[in-house]
Amino acid sequence: MKFSGIRAAIIDLDGTMIDTAPDFHCAINRMRAELSLAPLDLELIKSFVGKGSENLMRRVLAVDYNEQDVKRHFDTALASYQHHYLAINGDYVTLYDQVYEGLAQLRHQQIRLACVTNKPIAFALPLLEKTGLREYFELVYGGDSLPTRKPEPGPFLQVCADFDITPAQVVAIGDSSNDARAARAAGCHVLTVPYGYNHGEPVQSIDSDGIVQTLLEAAGLISH
Repeated sequence: MKFSGIRAAIIDLDGTMIDTAPDFHCAINRMRAELSLAPLDLELIKSFVGKGSENLMRRVLAVDYNEQDVKRHFDTALASYQHHYLAINGDYVTLYDQVYEGLAQLRHQQIRLACVTNKPIAFALPLLEKTGLREYFELVYGGDSLPTRKPEPGPFLQVCADFDITPAQVVAIGDSSNDARAARAAGCHVLTVPYGYNHGEPVQSIDSDGIVQTLLEAAGLISH
């Protein structure tokens, strides 16, 4: 499995480059305390990650509330979560193995880099800056940057337009079915890492072109 004629890589953030679940865990449980709800454990929260903050809040509230009550508490919960998350963004995260090395190798190979995440851009950019990852990416799109988000192909097609390349010249790298579905719909190649979140589903269930253990391994499969 090798990919030649590649001009760019589109890389996911949460669960692919950074283990952000401990940040989510902290902010969510601070929000839940304000609503007099019991804290949730980290593994459950991990299974809710991947489709943006709004979906995350709905899943978190649905642990305790019926659909009507989720709607009733949603705005308050989301505002509280965002307040707490911004306050601690990046404080409890860790980078996965060989992320810096993989990005550096891709850049050395003259592969252009874009980060496309469903995380709101106001959260994504400070996190990339704090972890020293921002400098590797020409483009960063958050879940609220464009009219659609993953698993829709729109963000990937926008990157192709920005870079003036075809989808066939792009490899997307992510941890979830959202990344793979967006890549497939856009016409991009896609590689999956096995250590992320994927909504609590096994990574082997994802329709991708292969599973790579690290971004550095992915770089070794990609050539200009």
